[in-house]
Amino acid sequence: MELPDPKTQAMIVKLILNKRTEKSLELLSSFYSIQAPEVVVGTIKGKRKTVHAVYVGNQRRIYATNSDIFYNPFVILHEFYHHLRFRGMEHRGSEKSADKFALHFINSYRSQNAIDCQSRANRKRKN
Repeated sequence: MELPDPKTQAMIVKLILNKRTEKSLELLSSFYSIQAPEVVVGTIKGKRKTVHAVYVGNQRRIYATNSDIFYNPFVILHEFYHHLRFRGMEHRGSEKSADKFALHFINSYRSQNAIDCQSRANRKRKN
């Protein structure tokens, strides 16, 4: 599966951390040419105690158990992967693949953050 470039991945994680989850999902959905999922705080019967979030394909909705989860990049990107892989009322894609998808974005964010910190340190030394 094709992924956005590392800077875009980092920006998407940063948007989620900055409480702009919907905007991050709009950008991702635009990249993949699909409709963005709705994200709501709530639970569904049978999943209340076992998961932090769940994607319900026939509703195109990610349910997050609370507002903290709503701003958790790993969980949101994991559930977006399920949205991306959901086709024709059938869920396609494994939990392991969803985890890997989310970690690509988080690792890009960490790398970009390290680059940005190094650049700031270099600018301070020059001044």
